[in-house]
Amino acid sequence: MKIFNTLTRQKDEFIPIKEGEAKIYACGPTVYNYIHIGNARPLCVFDVLRRYLEWRGYKVTFVQNFTDIDDKLINKANEEGITVPEVAERFIKEFWVDAKGLNVREATVHPRATENIDEIQRIITTLIEKGYAYQAGGDVYFRSRKFEGYGKLSHQPLEDLEAGARIETGDIKEDPMDFCLWKGAKEGEPFWESPWGKGRPGWHIECSAMAGRYLGKTIDIHCGGLDLIFPHHENEIAQSECANGCDFSHYWMHNGFINVDNHKMSKSLNNFFTVRDVANAYGYEPIRYLMISSQYRGPINYSVDIIEQGKNALERLYTCRDNIDFALKNAPDGGEIPEFIEKRKAEFIAAMEDDLNTADALAAVFSLVREINTAISEGAGKDALNACAGIFDELTGVLGLVYNRKSGDLDSEIEELINKRTEARKNRDFKTADEIRDKLKEMGITLEDTPNGVKWTKV
Repeated sequence: MKIFNTLTRQKDEFIPIKEGEAKIYACGPTVYNYIHIGNARPLCVFDVLRRYLEWRGYKVTFVQNFTDIDDKLINKANEEGITVPEVAERFIKEFWVDAKGLNVREATVHPRATENIDEIQRIITTLIEKGYAYQAGGDVYFRSRKFEGYGKLSHQPLEDLEAGARIETGDIKEDPMDFCLWKGAKEGEPFWESPWGKGRPGWHIECSAMAGRYLGKTIDIHCGGLDLIFPHHENEIAQSECANGCDFSHYWMHNGFINVDNHKMSKSLNNFFTVRDVANAYGYEPIRYLMISSQYRGPINYSVDIIEQGKNALERLYTCRDNIDFALKNAPDGGEIPEFIEKRKAEFIAAMEDDLNTADALAAVFSLVREINTAISEGAGKDALNACAGIFDELTGVLGLVYNRKSGDLDSEIEELINKRTEARKNRDFKTADEIRDKLKEMGITLEDTPNGVKWTKV
């Protein structure tokens, strides 16, 4: 597999540290509010990365953090007159509502910043001892210029980075480029005891601590949005490599931004949407479809028309899968395995191996759908149909799609009613047959009489 590596600015062959295993760290949300549709993209994209690697036989350890101590949480707590932990707990629960709605699997570990204070302090102590960090009042800062590799991820010379740096009011840095590892406590803020006095961790240090604790000093892949390249990921590299004396991550993957109606999403433009807002209007699966319908590194545009197009595309997938199940009921035994199955599988793999190109992978899936529908219309046998069902479920499963199929219990109840209706029609008991049809209609079930029997769909 080749991955576009932000560090090298080219597609690099993925060679894991340990053969057959992949250690992945993905930056998670700051839990002070509902996640927005921009947050949904890395959630869905890197969930697909994990699913694909596992499908290809890798043992994947996937770590995604929750930032549960931050200025935004403190401000939210003060606004609502509650504690910071109460804010964090509330929005972690809301995160899981959205994540599960998007069919994003739980990470191997979901650590929280506040659960890793000891590890954070250990790294800071090491950096001070090595001369890479210094205490200034109750704060501790990292000496960015002392790390020769600073800027290697963002590919900008130190002079250009310095032009955008500034000293905040109250900062007592040695240099504008230095960044905070530990913040001295302010009145009314949560704090932890430390060798430098009461305080709390800076934002960047938490990810170094959690990645190191759960994945080791060097990891395979670090993921996140383009907006995290600088300063967050740049600072992670600096503090991790200076503390540990080795590479932090071999591969860096960054997803592109989301625009709304071709404009940058922002609250000031009143085009800022949470995942919950969109899901309440259109459902979660069309959001997931949108997030993986384009190659992950490029920008994508959110609009009502594009969401509707996604709903239509998903309907084609669901219809194909239902067609297979329906055809299997009356299909003849046997049937040669269609050649197109291996061909489309190979196309799917080739697309995913090329820097997780989900757009081309989806194209292979829809080619498969067309050929499955043709095979069904030509009277494919059960062996052929079971093979079609198997490859369809595999490929859509890697993409995390088609996860809202009808439940088995509901299927059984509906099938029983349909059989009773069919029997009533045979007995010319049209009153009963019509009553059953009306009952099914109330359940949101539409019936279609076909040469192979009655087919039902849920609307």
